[in-house]
Amino acid sequence: MISSSYSSKDAPRVLVVDDEQVIREILADFLSMEGFFVRTAEDGSAALVELSRNHYDLVLSDLKMPNMGGLELLQAISKHAPNVVTVIMTGFGTVETAIDAMKRGAYDYILKPFKVEEVVHTIRRGLEKRKLQAENLRLKEALSLYKVSEAIAASLSLDEVMGTVTDAAIHEVDADQVVVLLADGEGGYYERACELHPDFRPRSGIATLDAAALDEYFQQDLPLRVRGDEVRKYLASVPPDITPHSFIATRMMMRQRILGFLAVVSYTRGKHFDEGQRKLLRMVANRAAAAIENAKLYEDLQATFKQTIKGLASAIDKMDRYTAGHSERVAAYAQLLAIKLGLGEEEVEIVRQAALMHDIGKIGCVMNLNKPGKLSHEEYEIFKMHPGFGRDILEPITFLHPLIPGVHLHHERWDGRGYPLGLTAQEIPLIARIISVADTYDAMTSDRAYRKALPHEVAVNEIIRCTGSQFDPDCSHPFSDAIEAHREDATDRGEPIPE
Repeated sequence: MISSSYSSKDAPRVLVVDDEQVIREILADFLSMEGFFVRTAEDGSAALVELSRNHYDLVLSDLKMPNMGGLELLQAISKHAPNVVTVIMTGFGTVETAIDAMKRGAYDYILKPFKVEEVVHTIRRGLEKRKLQAENLRLKEALSLYKVSEAIAASLSLDEVMGTVTDAAIHEVDADQVVVLLADGEGGYYERACELHPDFRPRSGIATLDAAALDEYFQQDLPLRVRGDEVRKYLASVPPDITPHSFIATRMMMRQRILGFLAVVSYTRGKHFDEGQRKLLRMVANRAAAAIENAKLYEDLQATFKQTIKGLASAIDKMDRYTAGHSERVAAYAQLLAIKLGLGEEEVEIVRQAALMHDIGKIGCVMNLNKPGKLSHEEYEIFKMHPGFGRDILEPITFLHPLIPGVHLHHERWDGRGYPLGLTAQEIPLIARIISVADTYDAMTSDRAYRKALPHEVAVNEIIRCTGSQFDPDCSHPFSDAIEAHREDATDRGEPIPE
């Protein structure tokens, strides 16, 4: 039988294991009087059952017991509860075995018959050692937290922030499940991230958080760390094949606003979160809150950025009815080519945005660029100034600087006969070479005041004909392939395509 004696919330927890009831009771009484929380077990098997149910700081175990002796218990503790300090009790005839137990991980041994004062002294020394080990562990955790914080702060991507936060919660707090809820801006919360420990494999599903219960609890402005049946108060659903044993949740706040909740769950018997882990999770949440705020601001800035580009492109196209939609089409063709060339996602987006803006300089050309017939020499010289005007318009706007090479140099030619700088071949930035092909194709396949649109096939043949003179060979041929594939896909979807 396992008995219970004096209990105190903050008292060190000691499990006494001995097959002699008298010894168990004597030790339980004296240790309780010394301020320890004590439970007892009659052998190693019963001790393991108790250890699976509850957390203990120290196990004081007899060496010789039926069913399971002290050495077998020590081995099991070392494997399943390595943070528990173990002290062995033994008679004079088995001192060598007790020393062997210390080699296997026991902290110390006590000889029978023992003096209670000696037992108390040994236990206090063992617990002090455990405290020092815990402090060393906390220092390592602090270092890990610093690294985690730096990683969180370094990212402006909300997805990357979520990945770093959940990874930290799983590995630094040793959680089976971590969940992040974010405020939806309308008084509620939605699940933004949910990750599981690699060793945790539930069969029928995982628990979900009860956002309303969390919101209500934190009105008290109190920390939340619970175990046992209390955990279910904060879970909206729990699959039948898993049992939550321990739970921590903390708010992510910024300027007195709740951005969301960060929570971890343990489904492993005997693995209960401690106060140190709660504080660690709180620090991660604090750093995450700042990163989430920054990421959202960055997303808003990106949205404004895209709206600005779209607005400027629309302004260009509205200068003349014949250029309506030109910028968006050139952007779409340039994006097709950039993808075909294997550019990364960010590079493709820069190409697309630069293509949208490529004619922004025409705002500075006070003339009708789409009059019937050819431009006069004077008009053509004014027209040739629009790439430079485009550069000048974008130059004061720092976040538009990556677009400048495409806007400024999209009229350069592979053979050096282009403008404004007369660059040749690889001197021309790739972004400008891409836009050059896309711009020319759309110009040929669109109606102008001075001519009707050319057929697709004629336009593509002209681009191939001008390969090596006007266009980069590594752009013109891939463009031909990309535009053909695009048109085939559109046909398969039943979309109309220009002849």
